[in-house]
Amino acid sequence: MRRMSRKASCAYHAMNEVGSGGRRRCSSVMGCTVAGESEDAQRLRFQIELEFVQCLANPNYLLFLAQRGYFKEQTFINYLKYLQYWKEPEYAKYLKYPMCLYFLDLLQHDNFRKEIVNGQCCKFIDDQTVLHWQHYTRKRMKLLDTGHNQQGSQTPVSQSTAPTGTPTPVQLPQALINGHGQVQKV
Repeated sequence: MRRMSRKASCAYHAMNEVGSGGRRRCSSVMGCTVAGESEDAQRLRFQIELEFVQCLANPNYLLFLAQRGYFKEQTFINYLKYLQYWKEPEYAKYLKYPMCLYFLDLLQHDNFRKEIVNGQCCKFIDDQTVLHWQHYTRKRMKLLDTGHNQQGSQTPVSQSTAPTGTPTPVQLPQALINGHGQVQKV
């Protein structure tokens, strides 16, 4: 077997312990239950799978895996199919880089797995990802600025504080609130 990174190795061997066939039914958010697996082992499995899925958001890591032939191994492809459970809301809320789910979907297609071996393809994807982030950040900053400007112009100073003298909370535009009802950080 080829030499793997530590993350890929842990994830790969964890899948081989379970088997490449079926899905496990999850009894908790911390991880899926395997017969005889302790709570610490479940937590470790959850952390390993979370870290590995988030690594998929990096096109250079995908190139690394592709050039070493992992995308040609059926057990690894089965593992990628197994990881689809991260798209469910109860698991997706733990992801810091949601772009990884898009790449996880792309990795389900044989054509993408063949093309990602090409360094130019990887560079193009990486460049497009950076451009997307830059545009997204600028757009969010513009929304924040317009949200604060609109809020400031609509509320007179005398009404902007509560009777106790403490400022009232500012309503943020809906575009700045993520799917979990939390304010996204800039």
